[in-house]
Amino acid sequence: MQFDSASKDLKAHLGKTGDYRNLEMNGNYICPVCRHGNLAAIVLMDAYSCHFCRHIFTANLPEQTVRVEDSSQPTTWRWTGTQWQSMDRADVDLTIAVWFTGGVISILPPTLIWLSSHTFPPLEGSSWSGFPTMWIALSFFIHFLMVAWLFVEHYQLPAYVALKVRLGNLFGMR
Repeated sequence: MQFDSASKDLKAHLGKTGDYRNLEMNGNYICPVCRHGNLAAIVLMDAYSCHFCRHIFTANLPEQTVRVEDSSQPTTWRWTGTQWQSMDRADVDLTIAVWFTGGVISILPPTLIWLSSHTFPPLEGSSWSGFPTMWIALSFFIHFLMVAWLFVEHYQLPAYVALKVRLGNLFGMR
């Protein structure tokens, strides 16, 4: 009972400033994925589409939520009246496993190269004596870039999604 009165007070307060509004099919909202485009209702459906990133969202108006449907990882956001709030329940075990695997993929190959270069060092004064150091650095850099790319693909960071859409538009891939 107290929650209902508190939420009504909050809605009344925000309603006076003009900031609070309910999620409605004819409303205009910023896209929760790319944070650049606007959501527009799809005719005869309880769904939205973003004109920028072109994701499709199903709407649950009683719960004030939208869910992205055309992604490999369906994500849900709740409309707070002024902005989107992610409703994903972070699976701690999966997150720790993803970060641990990323660290291993970034660190293990350069470590193996370092171990082999110190077990069988190049001859002093040879023209290739600096090659193992360069190979270790390049191996770490390339593996780190691969892991970073996989992380931004997995977590779908808004800046990355916006950049991907803009590059797609620039090169005519859309």
